[in-house]
Amino acid sequence: MLALSASLHVLLSVTQMVRYAQTAAAPAPEPRIKKFQIYRWDPDTPGDKPRMQTYEIDLNTCGPMVLDALIKIKNEIDPTLTFRRSCREGICGSCAMNINGGNTLACLNKIDTNTSKPIKIYPLPHMYVVKDLVPDMSNFYAQYKSIEPYLKKKDENQEGKQQYFQSVEDRQKLDGLYECILCACCSTSCPSYWWNGDKYLGPAVLMQAYRWMIDSRDEFTEERLSKLQDPFSLYRCHTIMNCTKTCPKGLNPGRAIAEIKKMMATYKEKKEAAL
Repeated sequence: MLALSASLHVLLSVTQMVRYAQTAAAPAPEPRIKKFQIYRWDPDTPGDKPRMQTYEIDLNTCGPMVLDALIKIKNEIDPTLTFRRSCREGICGSCAMNINGGNTLACLNKIDTNTSKPIKIYPLPHMYVVKDLVPDMSNFYAQYKSIEPYLKKKDENQEGKQQYFQSVEDRQKLDGLYECILCACCSTSCPSYWWNGDKYLGPAVLMQAYRWMIDSRDEFTEERLSKLQDPFSLYRCHTIMNCTKTCPKGLNPGRAIAEIKKMMATYKEKKEAAL
């Protein structure tokens, strides 16, 4: 028994030595240097003007996503680089930015491994910039608040006393709507929102408005529609469909807006008939 244990010990030692030798003999991988050209602007620095700053990253020592590169730059190269991020799972929407000309989430955007092409990163377009890659989302959130994105009932006396049941079919109507994470990629890719962002609600907010309009548990559908009757809130949408093309979650805001327009037509007919 002792002899067998000794033999096993020797065999394991030899195996480990072979592995160490192979590891030591393996050549170091060739560096894969990728350039990242990033929009920089610091309002707290007197005289500072927007510019593009280039950073070089070895892809062999970096994660696969653009957000991994940004975190690496901030941690190891330039701690002054400013951007938003949180979940790293495509759920929070914090790291929305313009990467190589398209609005997307940095945590879901894979780094192009072609080292001859730099990656260009800007903040979301046509929004005021707070610093570097951080846009001012104040107007966007105020518009979201304006649609009252929560369940509303006519009789509030029953609130909290029982569950609001919903059929499977009615619940399925919300699929493709509730998944929106309000990253604003769609709204900031919409030319109508660029020019009329102060009046036009934009695809993200309108899709959320539609989500509550068709919720079988909500009792304020007509009131929600009446708020969108002005010429700008809804009807600045010209079906360009940039919103649907750029959505990092694969949703279809353009379709939701079209459905609101159909509901609006029916609502107006009912209102005129009642007069």
